[in-house]
Amino acid sequence: MEIREIFNGVYRINGKLATENLARGIKVYDEDLISAEDREYRTWNPYRSKLAASILKSMKNMEIREGSNVLYLGAATGTTCSHISDIIKSEGSLYCVEFSERNMRQLLDVCEKRENMFPIFKDARKVEEYAENVGTVDILYQDLSAKDQADLLLLNGGLLKRGGYAYVAIKSQSISVSKPPKQVYREFFNKVSTKFQLLESIDIMPFDRMHMFAVFKKK
Repeated sequence: MEIREIFNGVYRINGKLATENLARGIKVYDEDLISAEDREYRTWNPYRSKLAASILKSMKNMEIREGSNVLYLGAATGTTCSHISDIIKSEGSLYCVEFSERNMRQLLDVCEKRENMFPIFKDARKVEEYAENVGTVDILYQDLSAKDQADLLLLNGGLLKRGGYAYVAIKSQSISVSKPPKQVYREFFNKVSTKFQLLESIDIMPFDRMHMFAVFKKK
């Protein structure tokens, strides 16, 4: 079995992306568990995670690492969150903001089994309602289906430390169905450019359509 660490806490195992399981023996979705060298790994499905898709599409700036404090907007049922939880390990903290009651029920189950995940049942537009509990973070991750995605990045960016990194799945169809996706992405980049430096943008086809995954650094 070939195991190769490609980023801090991110592995390729026989060609598949994986993270070391923080909650041994427990699956979060339909991933495979692989035991090797007294460790357990979880395969990471790029069709279920835009971060995994971006890594496979040769993302260069992967700054989520062991000990990182992460604010995740749009945590959904916890698929990508769980892999970030694996990466940051017990030394890090992952604050999972989700506003759907249905998603939150599943997310709570994931968080109960992982000591570094903290569920926050709030609207990402009301950052003042969770800012005190979160504090300042190293990483901001955003995966929201909303028209005002750029505004939400700027709003929550206040919790990101200077020089911190933001990972954003920009959903063009959620922002505008009448504009070409390239125009939507360009307008997004321009709007947040006062606070964030764009490091790279990644087309994650064929894993997801009409999405651009972008990595920013806070100025």
